[in-house]
Amino acid sequence: MTQLPAQRLSVVEKVGYSLGDLAANLIFQTLLTFLAFFYTDVYGISAGKAATIMAIGGMFGAFFTPVMGIIADRTSTRWGKFRPWLLWTSIPFGAVALLAFSTPDFDENGKVIYAFVTYILLLIIYAANNLPYSALSGVLTGNMSDRNSLSSYRFVAVMVAQFIIQVLLLPLVLILGDGDKAVGFHNTMLLFSIVGTVFFLIAFATTKERILPVVAGRNSIAQDVSDLFKNLPWLVMLVVTVLVFITLALKGGMYIFYFENYLNEAKLAEFLQNIGFNGFIAGLNHGLTSIGLSEFQWPKDAPTSAFSLFNACGIIMMIIGIGFSKNLADKFGKRNVFGGALFLSTLFVLAFKFFSADSIGIVFISQILHGFFYGVTIPLLWAMIADVADYSEWKNNRRATAIVFSAMILGLKAGLTIGGSLVAGLLAYYGYEASLPMQNPETIEGIKTAVSVFASLPFFAAVACMFFYAINKPLETQIEADLNARRKSAGQ
Repeated sequence: MTQLPAQRLSVVEKVGYSLGDLAANLIFQTLLTFLAFFYTDVYGISAGKAATIMAIGGMFGAFFTPVMGIIADRTSTRWGKFRPWLLWTSIPFGAVALLAFSTPDFDENGKVIYAFVTYILLLIIYAANNLPYSALSGVLTGNMSDRNSLSSYRFVAVMVAQFIIQVLLLPLVLILGDGDKAVGFHNTMLLFSIVGTVFFLIAFATTKERILPVVAGRNSIAQDVSDLFKNLPWLVMLVVTVLVFITLALKGGMYIFYFENYLNEAKLAEFLQNIGFNGFIAGLNHGLTSIGLSEFQWPKDAPTSAFSLFNACGIIMMIIGIGFSKNLADKFGKRNVFGGALFLSTLFVLAFKFFSADSIGIVFISQILHGFFYGVTIPLLWAMIADVADYSEWKNNRRATAIVFSAMILGLKAGLTIGGSLVAGLLAYYGYEASLPMQNPETIEGIKTAVSVFASLPFFAAVACMFFYAINKPLETQIEADLNARRKSAGQ
């Protein structure tokens, strides 16, 4: 087996690879932020049944992930192990995403069955696409600094997708549905599916696999699994990933209810007016209509507008935080930077417990500070998974990149499932009824507790897990040097 020569990644390859994350996250971020809202407020499924769909369907999809890791590691084509999956899944991914956010006119049981089946299918195709895509980052380059840089590129793309979903999705739904949210979600997902398919194909065309196993041949499945469970860094990262995505799904899915039901609507409107937001939208629409175009259909109600602006502030600060990530990781190591920044970001999540319904400015400031510190951690989580794949090869003389990366996707799906189910489950527990003009005080207090105390606990637990993660900066350097030496001695 020949090894492609080590080389630095070009900007074209980094950008091309990152477009795959942008494509996947147009769907994933919609799941993360709006699935509970879509099921309850758009498709008319009760909160309790929505929680069941997300829990059972999500766990089924999660346990498919290791199977996909085994399949991907044993894929062998002229394009490599992982790249062809971008090609094979690009169109099915878009088609299933469209089905999952469609609203066929069934009775209540029919809606539940339809939602359950399409949710499972979406999670399965997501694994078949995103696990090989993620594993691809571990075989594009063996250079640790370049890997940190690649992670920064890809997560800027993630933040672009997150901005589109959390800031612009509701306006797009209104525009493309002419006020009908069900039609709007369908048409918006059709647009995302087309764009995503094109971006997956670009990612496939612009990347090249370079890191191949030093020892040729296939490991047995039993050996791969045995190696995993002897790999403490892998186990730590599996737990960390679950915890991180519980928080992301929980707070991401609950924020819209926090804005619509807890924060004072009059104070939100006053805040938007005072900071010039309403004037900005009015000026934008005046400019559009003066040249013969239609107005930009921003949501008219203050909670929805403020929610979109709130997300925009957080995402912009996350992008800024990502910009600091590579240099900090190069200097102090991924583990230390990840743990420290995640701890600081969590403090600003917990702070939401103490904000009054009128404290709009402080809510936004806390989101800005949370966004910056969390942004620093975003590229590092995935880069550490690539390091774990190197650690496995360094320790066992066998490389099984995709099954190592299955920790990330398994953890992501499990966390998304648990966190998303908690959103719907907590809403049901606290008595949320979408049809009520105003929720009862216990429901409102429950929403407030969910976005603060409940959302912060998994992040704090993830920080504690970092004390058991052995790959610090000195070990990173040693692993990189030792693996390079092995490849050179093997004539690769």
